[in-house]
Amino acid sequence: MAYQNIIVETRSKVGLVTLNRPQALNALNEALIAELNEALSGFESNPEIGCTVITGSEKAFAAGADVKEMAEKTYVESYLGKFLDGWTRIAETRKPVIAAVSGFCLGGGLELAMMCDIIIASETSRFALPEITLGIMPGAGGTQRLPRFIGKAKAMDLILTGRMMDASEAERCGLVARVVAPDKMLDAALAAAAKIASYSQPIVMMAKETVNRAQETPLSEGARFERRVFLSMFATEDQKEGMQAFIEKRKPAFRNR
Repeated sequence: MAYQNIIVETRSKVGLVTLNRPQALNALNEALIAELNEALSGFESNPEIGCTVITGSEKAFAAGADVKEMAEKTYVESYLGKFLDGWTRIAETRKPVIAAVSGFCLGGGLELAMMCDIIIASETSRFALPEITLGIMPGAGGTQRLPRFIGKAKAMDLILTGRMMDASEAERCGLVARVVAPDKMLDAALAAAAKIASYSQPIVMMAKETVNRAQETPLSEGARFERRVFLSMFATEDQKEGMQAFIEKRKPAFRNR
């Protein structure tokens, strides 16, 4: 597929998607989301790819949803057209996805980053959900995911004031996994993705599913789910290979089965 709004590459076992609407600071329109979903589906079905990185430009990961595209929408048009439905595909990917963020990560851009499994941020990153200043609120999961990341008090602060948070504050409150120098950000994300992709794909996918379950269930149910998944791993060849390699003091050769 020829992409107009993103750049798609593979780096060994890692898929790399670069948001590419520089004239609009990578504002997320429906065409870009459709292309992103297509790229993610391709990586998902490719057995050689174990992890994906989504990044933007040095100036902006994504400066929000495309306001020009939204401004004249009506309720009925949006409802019947299933506006924003395509965004959920990103959160439903089974293979891990890393957001590599520099510059502005605002509104829909932050919602997109929060749909990823890990956020690695440049020191130049700035995060906000400024929708309140436009007479709306976040609509692609921002009001639901942000409190789960950083707690209700700080989420209320950001959503109701629309203020911007720098990379240091984002790391302190648990929004991002780590902050690195601007010239090291993409390399750090790709290195993390390569490490994840070197492990057993089914085991990584099970671990991702289990961590995500913790966001949606009580501790007791989550622990039961974890135990079931953990025990199921003993039916895989990769569990046998991983433990045997440890005993034999060698690097495991995972076969994704």
